[in-house]
Amino acid sequence: MAFFVLLSVGLLAYMYSDSLIFLFGQWGSDDYSHGLFVPIISAALAWQRRNRLKRIGLDNSWHGPVVVLVGLVLYVVGNLATLYVVLHLSLWLVIVGLTVSFLGATASRAIAFPLGYLLTSIPLPVFLHNALSSQLQLWSSALGISVLQFIGVTAFREGNVIDLGPVQLQVAEACSGIRYLFPLTALALLCGYFFRDRMWKRMVLVLSALPISVLVNGLRIGIIGVLVEWYGPQAAEGFLHLFEGWVLFLVTLSLLLTEMWTLYQVHPLPGTRGLRSHFQVYDAQDIVGPGTSNTRSFLSAPYSGFQVPAYIGSVSLIVCAAMFSWSVGDRREHPPIRAAFVDFDMRIGAWHGSTLPVEPQLISTLRFDDYLLADYADGEHRPITLYMAYYQSQRKGQSAHSPSSCIPGGGWEITSHRSLTLPIDGRSIPINRVLIQKDREKQLVFYWFKQRDRYLTSEYSVKWYLFWDALTRQRSDGALIRLSAAISPGETEQDVEHRILQFAGHIQSQLTRYIPD
Repeated sequence: MAFFVLLSVGLLAYMYSDSLIFLFGQWGSDDYSHGLFVPIISAALAWQRRNRLKRIGLDNSWHGPVVVLVGLVLYVVGNLATLYVVLHLSLWLVIVGLTVSFLGATASRAIAFPLGYLLTSIPLPVFLHNALSSQLQLWSSALGISVLQFIGVTAFREGNVIDLGPVQLQVAEACSGIRYLFPLTALALLCGYFFRDRMWKRMVLVLSALPISVLVNGLRIGIIGVLVEWYGPQAAEGFLHLFEGWVLFLVTLSLLLTEMWTLYQVHPLPGTRGLRSHFQVYDAQDIVGPGTSNTRSFLSAPYSGFQVPAYIGSVSLIVCAAMFSWSVGDRREHPPIRAAFVDFDMRIGAWHGSTLPVEPQLISTLRFDDYLLADYADGEHRPITLYMAYYQSQRKGQSAHSPSSCIPGGGWEITSHRSLTLPIDGRSIPINRVLIQKDREKQLVFYWFKQRDRYLTSEYSVKWYLFWDALTRQRSDGALIRLSAAISPGETEQDVEHRILQFAGHIQSQLTRYIPD
């Protein structure tokens, strides 16, 4: 059996080498730095159950090859579509299937938590990560301003910007609290696993990771605001900023342990003595009893009865998948040749354009390959702002950000959001129409996604066709097009809408040159 284990590990390392390199790169980022420890913790938890596994014994379960087959189907799809999140889930399913194949269903259930815990190391899809981060930024900003106002510091908030008078604090994506949320959730799952109490208490413990993260991050933003008020902008940068983060992460862990103690006090289990009896790393079945040998590896234990081992079927499937991976080779995308936005016409009909810069911080966040930001004026009305962001590949964590998730961060409130169609050259193009407001100022925003030869309004549709076109056409390039204009005094929404749609009709004929079908 040991030979087949080593063969499986070697084949999986070959098959998933690209996705593992990408995964280790993600674990090197601040958001997912906990991921590097998750496999080690899972392995330790599984090793902890070795004596229980010996008592259970090995069993022949053909459920394992079925799970492996499902995982390998995802591998083929993810490999052809070059989508890493699919490959990560595929690898996890194959590991689960191999475990069931080698150990049997009963023994695998004994280590179900360590297997499931591996999922906490997989990064979220980019669009879910961005949506969650944007929402956490708003919550943290609101809590931070409440802390400042509570202690008497004069401060105002517009979206993710906290105005302290002479200094403005931008609650960036890095300060959204997502760097607390992911590791704290992983810790809460561990605490819930070791917390031997009623299931509802364990569920509360795990689910509390989100509010604790938001609460502590809001407190951190408030503290930074106070320090900036006292010591200047340098208090929000460098070592002090990093030190605050680590100290407050320890605070979140303390809150989690305090919550465990509080939950223990509520309707404790009969016969228990203190919190220590509830928090157990080992249980009775994991401890070797008198006369029980723990020197023999359970991997060398024989199966009951003579039958074809299921793991041979699983390893055979992996060999076939490895041969497929070798035959396909390095599946590269084929982005089309396009003109750069720097050549985009600055005179469109009656409108004359002037380019605008994008802040370096936004460029590093949006991660586009090319962009255009320009104001187009006709001499009679306030200008129309055109923003286009092009992505040559959207499979490696780069993808267009939906304006509907970014707009609230600037202090704007979305008051209406609906879809309409733009008739161009005999076809109807779907676009989003968003009315936003900040105090008494209003703007109309129109946006859509041009993904290859498709015009889409939903971010979820973008993800589906991204997967499909990467699979069938080896392309994942695409762009976001956004048009916006302020509603001036004396103008109606319909006036501005007509002006923007007229401008959109003029630029549509040029888009294919810069965003190819």
